[in-house]
Amino acid sequence: MTANGKVAIVTGGGSGIGRQSALALVNDGYSVAIGGRRISALEETIAEAGDAGERMLAVVTDVTDADSIRNLFAKTHERFGRLDVLFNNAGIGSPRMPMEDIPLEAWQAVVNTNLTGTFVCTQEAIKIMKNQDPMGGRIINNGSISAYTPRPDSVGYTATKHSITGLTKSTSLDGRKYNIACGQIDIGNAATPMTERMGGGVPQASGEVMVEPTYDVNHAADAVLFMSNLPLDTNVQFITIMATKMPYVGRG
Repeated sequence: MTANGKVAIVTGGGSGIGRQSALALVNDGYSVAIGGRRISALEETIAEAGDAGERMLAVVTDVTDADSIRNLFAKTHERFGRLDVLFNNAGIGSPRMPMEDIPLEAWQAVVNTNLTGTFVCTQEAIKIMKNQDPMGGRIINNGSISAYTPRPDSVGYTATKHSITGLTKSTSLDGRKYNIACGQIDIGNAATPMTERMGGGVPQASGEVMVEPTYDVNHAADAVLFMSNLPLDTNVQFITIMATKMPYVGRG
């Protein structure tokens, strides 16, 4: 696929949903910058893109470090000259233990990664998007089904994903004057390294342990691409993509 002139940034682009979404975008003609903590993983993503990898940029990025985030956006703008799509994908899970036993530093690590990191990335994207010609762009936040229905012993993850929903709505509203659209993709049980444990069974609200179905992560990447390719006068505010038979509808 030849270049389409559009530029995207994907955080957490070295594995899982981030990797597959970055590949979907670059194979559709985007130039794509990927951020992540491990350069080896980012380089593996670029290698998977084949010849299209020439339109990719790997930047070692720690989303808990504001200066590291600013470096990602600066290098992207320097290389490609604009920014059309940001996929705020980077995130971590919370320690699975009773809420009252979670160390404060473990809570803060989840907040710093999932919420504050996403916020700072959003700030940097807006700064570029509102000052480019043509003005505007699209921000896609990786939420979660947990934003609406939590799992047991997941307070850090659940609380931050609830917060991402608020950030999505505020960005969607405040971005209007700059022609910036913002939407959220809530993903349930895409098959990635983070969901491998589903095959061995995971705790349910009833106290039972249950094996949960997953689905091909490329379907989630296709949804990110669909959202990315919409014209800026059209927005998917929220989209949920999930394993059909996972225990979500009726969970509790």
